[in-house]
Amino acid sequence: MDGMSDDLAQKYDVVVVGGGAAGLNGALMLSRSRRSVVVLDSGQPRNAPAEGVHGLLGREGMAPAELLERGRAEVRGYGAHVVAAEVVDAVAEGAGFLVTLSDGRSVRARRLLVATGLVDRLPDVPGLAERWGRDVLHCPYCHGWEVRDRAIGVLGSGPMSHHQALLFRQLSDDVVFFAHQVPPDDEQAEQLAALGVRVVTAPVVGVEVTDDRLSGVVLAGGDVVPREALAVATRMEARVSSLAGLGLPVVDHPAGVGTHVPTDLTGRSEVPGVWVAGNVSDLTAQVGASAAQGAMAGAQINADLVAEDAAAAVSAGRAASGPQRAASSSR
Repeated sequence: MDGMSDDLAQKYDVVVVGGGAAGLNGALMLSRSRRSVVVLDSGQPRNAPAEGVHGLLGREGMAPAELLERGRAEVRGYGAHVVAAEVVDAVAEGAGFLVTLSDGRSVRARRLLVATGLVDRLPDVPGLAERWGRDVLHCPYCHGWEVRDRAIGVLGSGPMSHHQALLFRQLSDDVVFFAHQVPPDDEQAEQLAALGVRVVTAPVVGVEVTDDRLSGVVLAGGDVVPREALAVATRMEARVSSLAGLGLPVVDHPAGVGTHVPTDLTGRSEVPGVWVAGNVSDLTAQVGASAAQGAMAGAQINADLVAEDAAAAVSAGRAASGPQRAASSSR
């Protein structure tokens, strides 16, 4: 984080778990609506290895850490708290929630916004993790321009690998598809051949690095195919293990690319009082889409609280007017 951490109050209207684009933008909408809000962030953003954020209008190429630092400052500017903390449990309690932190502290909330993101599970190939986010990539929209016209490899590691190869072929004439665990079917092989994408069927056993740059893909048997970048389809898993007490459903994504928490179009989950935004529900959302989902969820949470507050005010008014009416009728 940016070296600053606000004091933690005992109770808030909304606790936001996760301080990325989705969580911070949700907190921004809520705090501008004069809700008491705290963002709890463990400081492990998914895009930390990336040099810059791309595809975000007005912030193109900004370092992820700088974007988050600005976001935290904006949220604090409206009175919200941002606390460096790791959540280890969250449970429904009465009409709200109790959130427990790893240091033993706890905080209560009327509503929760879960924006904890996802975990990328890389294929079990030595060397990929060390190059992840640099020249081992996953998204052509996040990193493609930066590797345009280079020698690009695509590792067959998931159900979207063939689609990945087509997308990266748009960016370079020199693309090799390493079938590895996902050989192309006949139709896919025909497409790749027509586009000039060479298919290598030998298993991949590692990557070669020269002068701290990816220089090749190592095949079983020792052959090396020179490559400057390698696109890899990870298995993306919703990061919600620390929130098991909420009972949020975690299901397989329809595309077979991992797990996510399903929501309606506003971010409302199946658990009453809990909204979800960003990659934890939408595995393919980039920073801009995640921020937009956070904004939508924040607005919906505020509307839900407004309705609850109005109902409580009506009930209180009726309770107060009841004795008055009884007294008037007895005169």
